[in-house]
Amino acid sequence: MAYVHVAHDCIVGNNVILVNGVTLGGEVVVDDFAIVSANSLIHQFCHIGAHTMLAGNSLVGKDVPPYVKAARYPLSYAGVNSIGLRRRNFCNEKINKIQDIYRVLFNQGMNVTQAVEYIEAELPASKERDEVILFIRNSKRGIIKGYFEKNND
Repeated sequence: MAYVHVAHDCIVGNNVILVNGVTLGGEVVVDDFAIVSANSLIHQFCHIGAHTMLAGNSLVGKDVPPYVKAARYPLSYAGVNSIGLRRRNFCNEKINKIQDIYRVLFNQGMNVTQAVEYIEAELPASKERDEVILFIRNSKRGIIKGYFEKNND
């Protein structure tokens, strides 16, 4: 769309939507079916996973794993992109298995290494599970964090 900037050596997959004002720094990778909403800024060398939905005005400094919605500041996990997955004919069973992966990764209180080991050992093998594990293991910048509301106590 209008005023999108794709810097040097970026790789943009198929069926990606870059909304008005998106800026990709150098050597960014955006996988298939990702949606990057308006005025989002992606730091150089970041990797945006497949079927991901980024909120408008996102400042992306970490890798965003596949199948998720990411929002807030700092950018963090905001759930699985279930609407986008349904639009691409993912069945409810597959979506639920993807949600199980991200519940372990972001909601069980484990660090990323522990969560990946648990996911690999305890959750059933699937193309999506293996894609998430491979994405995290290949991340050079680290992945976004889960979201926790600040407690004012």
